[in-house]
Amino acid sequence: MKQSLFEYTNPSLLTTELSESVDEKTGQKQKNLYMKGICIQGNVRNHNQRIYPVTEIQNAVNTLSKLLEQGIPILGHADHPDDLQISIDRVSHSIVSMWMEGANGCGKLKILPTPMGNIVRAILESDVKLGVSSRGSGNVNESTGYVSDFEIITIDAVCTPSGPDCWPKPIYESLMNQKHGYKALEIAEELNTNPRVQKYLKEYVTNLFKELKLR
Repeated sequence: MKQSLFEYTNPSLLTTELSESVDEKTGQKQKNLYMKGICIQGNVRNHNQRIYPVTEIQNAVNTLSKLLEQGIPILGHADHPDDLQISIDRVSHSIVSMWMEGANGCGKLKILPTPMGNIVRAILESDVKLGVSSRGSGNVNESTGYVSDFEIITIDAVCTPSGPDCWPKPIYESLMNQKHGYKALEIAEELNTNPRVQKYLKEYVTNLFKELKLR
């Protein structure tokens, strides 16, 4: 039986990109923030002691690319959930494209104006690197660590990657200040070790929902 696989990437291999577009409904300019770079590495033993053959990554990337070509949206979370399901309240970005570069699967992610997307944006715009992590399923050879029958469900934005070189860097054409940027940065730094901050994050996200009139 296939098992769930979560594989992190080094943030130093990711870039961010900020571009402008015009909203077709309002005619107003809007700034779109993207993360771009290596999302999963092939033929490298990662921190989870797994090795993904290039053919497995190529097949998984091809599958996602075909879905995107058909206009099927692929959404990702801010941090991994406990399963392979996509939850609307956790969505922070969508996958724009996937492709191969050598042994690695690369992607471009568009940060969405959701509560989780706004937190990811604020962290990136505060010059804090975030990594990405593939979420999928496959079979793992327990003695060698090699993965077979690999399928990518999505790519999530994370703080700590497992692939040694999977850190996408943001590429900015210009920098947009965020109202909640500094507060989000403080939360991100303390979240893993401070229960009080974890409680505060819950309250902060709730207030953000109210401000965005999403509740």
